[in-house]
Amino acid sequence: MFKTILVPTDGSTLAEQAIHEAVLFAKESDGYVVGLSVAEPYPFSPMAESSMTQECAHYEDRMMERARRNVQKVAEEARAMKVPCETVVEQSFSPYEKIIDTARNMSCDVIFMASHGRKGLSELLLGSETQKVLAHSTIPVLVIRQHT
Repeated sequence: MFKTILVPTDGSTLAEQAIHEAVLFAKESDGYVVGLSVAEPYPFSPMAESSMTQECAHYEDRMMERARRNVQKVAEEARAMKVPCETVVEQSFSPYEKIIDTARNMSCDVIFMASHGRKGLSELLLGSETQKVLAHSTIPVLVIRQHT
């Protein structure tokens, strides 16, 4: 049924729970895991000043390194459970779009995602990549929730 499982991660403890659940599900269903982390680019385009350009490059390098560490956790969990795994690191101002694009490009059957389960004004103000994926995905999304 669900053989190729996308598990996006931001490196949070809750995302680690989603990773564990995704890899466990893949193991039980002879599936395959795709780990994804999306690095956010520098928040604005710097002018011609070289110090701003260096700051931008340094920021983006740090974000990409963090994203690589995030997907490494997916690879380690998969290796520990002997589950085939591939990792993807992307850069985007719109993580939910990269999640959906990656699911499509990797022919994923399901997306396992974490959500903090915020409600009301907190959810509205903070936004939720999980909520956006749920609204726009054409494949099933399994949400691992933690209520706060």
